[in-house]
Amino acid sequence: MNATVRNTSRLVWAAARALLVLTVVTGVLYPLAVTGIAQAVFPGKAGGSRVEADGRVVGSALIGQTWNGRDGKPDPKWFQPRPSAGQYDALASGASNLAATSPKLLEQIKERKARIAAFNGVPPSAVPADAVTASASGLDPHISPAYADIQADRVAKARGLDPSAVHKLVKDQTHSRLAGFLGEPTVNVLGLNMALRDLSG
Repeated sequence: MNATVRNTSRLVWAAARALLVLTVVTGVLYPLAVTGIAQAVFPGKAGGSRVEADGRVVGSALIGQTWNGRDGKPDPKWFQPRPSAGQYDALASGASNLAATSPKLLEQIKERKARIAAFNGVPPSAVPADAVTASASGLDPHISPAYADIQADRVAKARGLDPSAVHKLVKDQTHSRLAGFLGEPTVNVLGLNMALRDLSG
């Protein structure tokens, strides 16, 4: 009986030591090492890919945001992102979880298409899919070049700019497929709007 108790005590003590050592190594040392390496090698990305303008942070290149006026409606002077199921609230990220055949989703898409077409002065047939559908995260910072393109004339008019200069800006801000064949070309809305701000002076 005593030998059994001693053996159990040794096993419990060994397990407790292993737990303590592994907690320190994997819970403290490893995260600190990875964070330190990331900050040294990729300081911008490790810091959240923050974008600054006039010495203040205006957003992240990784997280979408709204570009509304004081009235809470989309501001015609800025390029607009794709819709977000959570209204670009990082605390409520996620998709709507509506099925592709959901009558509610189909009605939302129909309403969005009409609204976006009217806002940009284009026919509904010119509105691309990403303009009316939210991403899986609801925080996608990118839009398709086609969606950026249909907004260019509206932005140029609202800012009194040459439309060709704004279309060129869209082209310059378009990122090609990853490694030349993965995914689709994209435009980062925050990057595009910061370039637009510089163009506007």
